[in-house]
Amino acid sequence: MMLDPVRIYATAIYLASMIIALFCAFYVRNKLLTLLAIMLEFGALIWYSLSYIPFARSMVSKIMVSCFDTEF
Repeated sequence: MMLDPVRIYATAIYLASMIIALFCAFYVRNKLLTLLAIMLEFGALIWYSLSYIPFARSMVSKIMVSCFDTEF
């Protein structure tokens, strides 16, 4: 089910961030880049998990837009 059209982008970002995190940790040995890749990986995992709950991703998207809306 990871390759469903609804989840394909989250899956791709999650797998890519896993590879980037391992590359940064073992080859580049940069702690900041590794931490950023892990945070991206965690965000992609949450977004992927939300795809299993009906309307959860749209609700989270609307909440994030309303939280970061700069219009007063």
